[in-house]
Amino acid sequence: MTRSPLLISATFPTIQAGDPIPALARLKDTDMTPTPPSLHFPSPYERPSSIPTLARVIGMEDGAQIAAFVYGDREGGTPVLFLHGNGEEHGIFGPAIDACVAAGHPAVALDARGQGKSSRGSAHLTYELLARDALAVLDALGIRRVHVVGFSDGGIEALLIARDRPERVASVLALGANLTPGGVLEDPAWDLAGTAEMLRAWADWDWGGCGDVDASLLSPTPEEASVSAELLQLMLDEPHIPAGSLASIPCPVTVMVGEFDCIRDDETVAIFSAIQDARLMVVPECGHSIPKRRPDALIDALIGQLQG
Repeated sequence: MTRSPLLISATFPTIQAGDPIPALARLKDTDMTPTPPSLHFPSPYERPSSIPTLARVIGMEDGAQIAAFVYGDREGGTPVLFLHGNGEEHGIFGPAIDACVAAGHPAVALDARGQGKSSRGSAHLTYELLARDALAVLDALGIRRVHVVGFSDGGIEALLIARDRPERVASVLALGANLTPGGVLEDPAWDLAGTAEMLRAWADWDWGGCGDVDASLLSPTPEEASVSAELLQLMLDEPHIPAGSLASIPCPVTVMVGEFDCIRDDETVAIFSAIQDARLMVVPECGHSIPKRRPDALIDALIGQLQG
């Protein structure tokens, strides 16, 4: 699966559903310490060149501290809310944020909980929770209505917000969103479930019994491994959005995917078909990571929607 780059990943042999994960099987049978998960370095991307006019953390009820950013004149046109993908941070939208500001619309961006500069909190991780976090950030900033740009997991959240709180949304640009866990094509080079299990084994190990080991110096730390495992599990377990439920979305919606996206074609078509007057845009010669690989396509669609 290549939907989004995560901060931490590991490589595993291909296994069938229900088979024991080799590393974990060895761990259960012996007193070996867990295998260190490999660090994953995301592909480079261009962060915003604009200087934020606001950067602050906003507390959620469960203790999560959400890092929120505003770029551009807050008294300008209707703001644009940017929601990033799994394991990322808001900076992946750099060129689009700059284009938004240049067009006279303030850009509002946040790092989703447990990612970027935001802390995890204690609430059970769901896409609905992430959507509520975004709305809570808007409330704290006194912003009533926004255009929403969401990529991958952020695209799922954008659709949920537009469906459940339509009065808050002027338009949606959803890139690489899916409706079900099966809506993402499997990548034989990445055992997603095995990676999550390996990360959990690392996080749950009794590091206190390992002598002179300061677990805060490990890469990843147990806390980082635990959050990364949760984020991967979210992709395995969710979302579960009935396509028909999107029919109530009243605002303009653009559904965008790459020609070689990892999102199944039938799920993209289901989203597009469910929403009245939605537009479908396929970016040629592009995979899933449109904000990184083809920011020009994202910007063209966004500016067209803002001029609407």
